[in-house]
Amino acid sequence: MKKTVKGKSRDAIKPAQSASHPTSQPMLLWLGVGSSRSLMLFLLLGTVLFSGLMVVKTTHENRFAFNELQMLREEANQLDVEWGQLLLEQSTFGLDGRIEQKAVEQLRMQVPEIDHIVMVGRDARKP
Repeated sequence: MKKTVKGKSRDAIKPAQSASHPTSQPMLLWLGVGSSRSLMLFLLLGTVLFSGLMVVKTTHENRFAFNELQMLREEANQLDVEWGQLLLEQSTFGLDGRIEQKAVEQLRMQVPEIDHIVMVGRDARKP
């Protein structure tokens, strides 16, 4: 025996629910995605937004990488300059030994003994 409320059965009082997804339709309508066309439009918008953010991120990373490259190039140039200066210094130091070697071998020169060295001052030239 079914109980009735004002002439209707208890089963008739229950709200009608769709058999497939009882709460999905109102939620999709609330989001503005009532049709598949709207859903595709929102997915496309999300994809474009994500793509734009990735372009900004990549540009930012490229700027930092370029700045680092410029600093490394500047450091390489400074090291090249220093290398050239060291080569000049090495050739200068090597030059003294070569001159001394040529003086001894070809001109038969020799370093004088200490008692044969005479120091000349400024006062010694004045009468």
